[in-house]
Amino acid sequence: MSASSLSTIAAIRERLRALGARPGHEFRVLRLWSQALPQDSGSRNIEDFLPQTLREALPALTEELASLARLRSEHPGEDGSARLLVDLTDGQSVESVLLAPGRIPGLCVSTQVGCAVGCVFCMTGREGLLRQLGSAEIVAQVALARSMRPVQKVVFMGMGEPAHNLDAVMEAIELLGTAGNIGHKNLVLSTVGDERVFERLPQGPVKPALALSLHTTRADLRAELLPRAPRLTPDELVEAGERYARSTGYPIQYQWTLIDGVNDSAEEIAGIVRLLKGKYAVMNLIPYNSVPELSFRRPSWERAAQMARELHRAGVLTKLRQSAGQDVDGGCGQLRARTQRRVIPMQAVT
Repeated sequence: MSASSLSTIAAIRERLRALGARPGHEFRVLRLWSQALPQDSGSRNIEDFLPQTLREALPALTEELASLARLRSEHPGEDGSARLLVDLTDGQSVESVLLAPGRIPGLCVSTQVGCAVGCVFCMTGREGLLRQLGSAEIVAQVALARSMRPVQKVVFMGMGEPAHNLDAVMEAIELLGTAGNIGHKNLVLSTVGDERVFERLPQGPVKPALALSLHTTRADLRAELLPRAPRLTPDELVEAGERYARSTGYPIQYQWTLIDGVNDSAEEIAGIVRLLKGKYAVMNLIPYNSVPELSFRRPSWERAAQMARELHRAGVLTKLRQSAGQDVDGGCGQLRARTQRRVIPMQAVT
């Protein structure tokens, strides 16, 4: 199978213009698609508003847009979250996560098939980067999820490193923050700390919130855990994050995958306090999703809660997160990995 010719938002716009769409028509089609609404919905009669060539092409166009991200399987969690295994048009698959119900219903999306950063505790990183997602394939994950339940927040924290596919991610963010009707601070880009992110994000018309994967305050340990991440030290990463936080008015979310015996020591607690006390920041402690294939283990909930309390008492705003999908063995990349093990590669069939 080959990738769709509409894998980018730019390609969709080009197709619409070829069908006679003007800017208002283009915006309407993109708005209804990204919000998972029927193309004949809205207050304006479609026959009075859209040119005939576009109206006649809409059924086929709608089907092609729907094919960008199709649900292969859904894996509900006990907390109300659901991991989605999503098929792309070329036969590859990615994962999205409908987050546990809360004040703002959210979705975590993937930006790449695989990942080049190679975090040693991550299943996605084990297979390397297979390909980039187009901007429309990223938005299509949102449209698919919105066909299932409301989504008012999108977190770019699934498979892949968004900074390594920045043009497509920025294009998706711009559409979701305009036609997609998602508040800018509810678009959250997660990165290991690529310097291009700090350069590009302030320049866009939609400025997302930022989540930075910290995981440790020790530069040597971070290099071991994230072997192909840019060599920003934890201090440099926090400094760059603080500048972005102050310029946008959104606090930086620091992500800390909590691994038993690796980054849950008193030394790390002291390091977090040194780095983040007084900063416009939130520390998200996320107990590790244990993976049978890897030796890393999830700490006890009691240990994680103790660490959160100590950071709170020291003046660091800390949230202890329950990683979605733990009860369905669904750490990011695991659904895809299990599926890949069951599938016979096409080239092996004789």
